[in-house]
Amino acid sequence: KLPGFIIKATLRIELIGAVLLGICFIRDMGFFDGMRYGIFHSVSAFCNAGFDLMGVNAQYSSLTSYARHPLVNLIIMALIITGGIGFLTWEDITTNRHHLHAYRMQSKVILSTTFILILLPALFFYFCEFSRAEWAHLPLGERALAALFQSVTPRTAGFNTVNLAEFSETSQFLIIILMLVGGSPGSTAGGMKTTTLAVLFFSAMSVFRRRETIRCFGRRIELDTVRNASAILVLYIILFLAGGLAISWIEDLPALTCLFESASAIGTVGLTLGI
Repeated sequence: KLPGFIIKATLRIELIGAVLLGICFIRDMGFFDGMRYGIFHSVSAFCNAGFDLMGVNAQYSSLTSYARHPLVNLIIMALIITGGIGFLTWEDITTNRHHLHAYRMQSKVILSTTFILILLPALFFYFCEFSRAEWAHLPLGERALAALFQSVTPRTAGFNTVNLAEFSETSQFLIIILMLVGGSPGSTAGGMKTTTLAVLFFSAMSVFRRRETIRCFGRRIELDTVRNASAILVLYIILFLAGGLAISWIEDLPALTCLFESASAIGTVGLTLGI
């Protein structure tokens, strides 16, 4: 039952995304190329792959030429999020609809964590990053769209609508964190996974509150789950730091830039600062 649901849902979502993107691209590329580009980028976005064909506009441009196109931005973001929350979560959504109490605990954790990891960075990018003089040429609506897109895409999707090399170091470091976290288990995304972050958060909260048990949405989290989450975090941090610092030392490049590339690689994201 589940494999059939996954196959059908994937094909339907990618087909809808391909048609909508194709309609947007036809204006610039003609019917056949527009639909071809629509299919390619729909699959790439849903699978959180991040490959694009936009080098025909400018080398390594990604979706920067469509930064002012709301529909392209919203469709790509919807595909990224849909692919990144996992198929079991989608089964919960289609089965239980608005009856949130009937959802699996994992689905509740994934949806709430995903919402927070999109909302808070988007607010930071909008009010802090895009308030800098470097982005004064962007209209308010485009800033909001760019802030939201740059909040969604580090979750292993790999697209970008603005030049990330022009971001402040603070914003680049925030993107590094988002790339390391990644998507959710059972999804098309990579990274440590949202559930790993959530387990560690609830574990820390239990320590702060001096509680012996770790609880989440009324359910107890086993200690083995916390140990696994801690081990995954340590492994990712070691590989991330070792890779980034090694590149910085060998190539004599800025450490933060190399750590960005290292996080992008380990999270299978594909974003780059152009080094």
